[in-house]
Amino acid sequence: MTDQLTPGQQSQLAAELADLEGPRRAEIVEAISVARGHGDLSENFEYHAAKNEQALLERKITILRARLDTAVVVEAPTEAIIGVGSHVVVEDEGGEKLLVEISGVGGSGTASTSSPLGAALLGKRVGDTVQIEAPAGAWAARVVEIRTV
Repeated sequence: MTDQLTPGQQSQLAAELADLEGPRRAEIVEAISVARGHGDLSENFEYHAAKNEQALLERKITILRARLDTAVVVEAPTEAIIGVGSHVVVEDEGGEKLLVEISGVGGSGTASTSSPLGAALLGKRVGDTVQIEAPAGAWAARVVEIRTV
């Protein structure tokens, strides 16, 4: 599925990619160089750890680059309807409130458009009740507030 990103979310991912390709990559190259100076590479734990870290970094760079290349940039939503970039306050049946951002970037406090919560909220308005079909079980929530940032 193609990610939908607001211009701000796209900038956030681009900044993360620049950090990984610049300073982070340079740090790992330096760590490999230092570890090589410690002698026999076949038994050099620091060298193997640095090479593993390099492989993980390069994989993350590849994933981020692909996400940015295939992402569809959407305009920030209005306050009336939930869309990518909306910050939404929902209230469950027990009265507990949850603030979530509809996001293609991911991270703490976010829900992607393909997640059960994110998919249920897209296109809704304040006062709407949604049914969330999550792996842990179904639950209902009412949209209390929509914020745009």
